[in-house]
Amino acid sequence: MSETRSAKFKIGQVVRHRIYPFRGVIFDVDPVFNNTEEWWQSIPAEIRPHKDQPFYHLLAENAESDYIAYVSEQNLLPDESGEPIRHPKVGELFGALEKGAYRIRQNYLH
Repeated sequence: MSETRSAKFKIGQVVRHRIYPFRGVIFDVDPVFNNTEEWWQSIPAEIRPHKDQPFYHLLAENAESDYIAYVSEQNLLPDESGEPIRHPKVGELFGALEKGAYRIRQNYLH
């Protein structure tokens, strides 16, 4: 059994995908893959990530839409644009954007 790593990114941080043209804000983290096998198998084999790494839930956006994304740590990079995320749920979960990360609203903390 492999050892899980600490998450590189944090809740509220704005990130972008390494391969695909979308970015988002992290709202949850799984220490290892926690989705369906069908979802994992739907990723092309040449870019399919390992399951034993953190996976991040994002309020994501691309040029056409806003959506929820589930992305492996290996496929994320910090977004250094300083631009806010336009996803409609951002305001429900987060406050102000400061230095590449959103402040988590107190009512969102567990």
